Amino acid sequence: MINLDGKVVFVTGASRGIGAVCVRSLLDVGASVAAHLGRSGQGGEALIEEFGADRIHLLTGDLAQEGEAVRLFQNAVAWQGRVDVLVNNAGIAPPVTVDDPLEAWSAVWRETLQVNLLSVADTCREAIGHFRGHGGGIIINIASRAAFRGDQPNAMHYAASKGGVIALTRSIARGFAHEGVLAYAVAPGWVRTEMAEAYLNEHAAELAQEFPLGDAAPPEDVAATVVFLASGLVRHMTGATLDINGASYVR
Repeated sequence: MINLDGKVVFVTGASRGIGAVCVRSLLDVGASVAAHLGRSGQGGEALIEEFGADRIHLLTGDLAQEGEAVRLFQNAVAWQGRVDVLVNNAGIAPPVTVDDPLEAWSAVWRETLQVNLLSVADTCREAIGHFRGHGGGIIINIASRAAFRGDQPNAMHYAASKGGVIALTRSIARGFAHEGVLAYAVAPGWVRTEMAEAYLNEHAAELAQEFPLGDAAPPEDVAATVVFLASGLVRHMTGATLDINGASYVR
């Protein structure tokens, strides 16, 4: 049984889906969690009632805004005086295609790269600086199967952003392991979350052919992987990407 008692974890994009399940899973194994709930600030109140304000701290902010990721990480550190594990989970995938007007194309690309890659880079930068003064730490970046196999024509920007996350994670692992900074990526395929439910149900027949296990992954599979990586049990796995796609795409 993994025990994260005494560890402080900062999770972005924690209001729903994978992020929300990760937060609960981390709390269940003893971690204290600073949870970023996005621009809406919704969610998390029930967890405070269940676990107490000394175990979970709620943060709000729009990662589409330049500089917001830095502010959020600094606020997470201020809560308990440190962060031991960073989980970059927040991500967006608004559709856009080459047939859309250039203005719309450019706006979606800019916002997606800001949220999915630039804010991740900013929090990683802050984490590296922070970990250097605290004996090391762990970075877990949630990427995607799309980083390796590409995505549909209306989601090329999403795939590109996640490809950048993989390269960033590997570079951190190679460059900062000697300072105790470990970095991992998790690359899910389809995950049965609230955001994906409608699409998965609408395309159930065609997607059934894609999933050797018969269905999309539950978010609990991703959360269990995050908990394992946060434990630091296999330090020499740093730089690795863990695939969670039910063998729908095997590298």
